[in-house]
Amino acid sequence: MKLYYHPLSTTCRTIMLFAAESGLDLDYQLVDLMTGQHLTPEYTAINPNCQIPVLEDEKFRMTESSAILKYLADKVASPAYPTDLQQRARVNEMMDWFNTGLYRDFGYGLVYPQLFPHHKRSPDAVQQGTLAWGKEHARGWLKVLDAHLIGREKAYLCGQEVTIADHFGATLLTIGEIIGCDFSAYPNVARWLDKVKALPSWAEVNRDFEGFVASCRGKDFEVI
Repeated sequence: MKLYYHPLSTTCRTIMLFAAESGLDLDYQLVDLMTGQHLTPEYTAINPNCQIPVLEDEKFRMTESSAILKYLADKVASPAYPTDLQQRARVNEMMDWFNTGLYRDFGYGLVYPQLFPHHKRSPDAVQQGTLAWGKEHARGWLKVLDAHLIGREKAYLCGQEVTIADHFGATLLTIGEIIGCDFSAYPNVARWLDKVKALPSWAEVNRDFEGFVASCRGKDFEVI
């Protein structure tokens, strides 16, 4: 199977983490976002959305990291995606919660507008309003995650065992580290994130990402 990816991409890192943890050997095809390769006619023919990741399994091609994770987990019968109907529904619920709630406000409302010119709003008053909205709502999501979705009893998002929801949620949340966000005000979130980072493959998968995080230290960002 072939994965079109970039090692700094949040939505690719989650698939890379699952693949590494599962011993799944993917054929990684780099799409150089920095040079605009994702905008070329050659790549547009692969994904007209001009986005990564894309998974190819022989003649079958699919996009969207959440869907790709579920497909791969089913393909290898991973226990990280339970077959019990209610347990699986809980995993799906948590992945949707991160994708449609926290990531929307945290990623696109706070982190990305400060990092990437094409996400920055103009004029400056609109940019500042966007960041204020993103920060306020991201804090609200983090409070819910800390007190209700994880709480004091659970080791992982869906119970005591790691699932693809943890692979997905942790990589989305760590984008905040680029701008220097501190999650210590949310102790259950911080504890959970430390557990996911302790997975055997985390360090290697996120090596390039950690280098990018280090390169951004000392810059002035609005943070949580």
